[in-house]
Amino acid sequence: MSANQELIYGKTNYILIALGAVLVVLGFLLMSGGGAELGADGYAHEFDEGIYSFRRISLSPIIIMIGFITVAVAILKKFKKAE
Repeated sequence: MSANQELIYGKTNYILIALGAVLVVLGFLLMSGGGAELGADGYAHEFDEGIYSFRRISLSPIIIMIGFITVAVAILKKFKKAE
């Protein structure tokens, strides 16, 4: 890239894209976790009710959607460049 070429987006757009990506990854990490433990035969014999916790069912999908919306806004909106 030569010195006189400009980037497509401004600094604010790239910061928002990175923030949105971090939120999406954070949401998926919050959604993950232990489930039913497998027995010696490879099957789960006891069900873990923690899979239906608020964190996994409500909080993490909300954080993921906020991340996707943040990335979409960062891509579509043109912010004023600092002079």
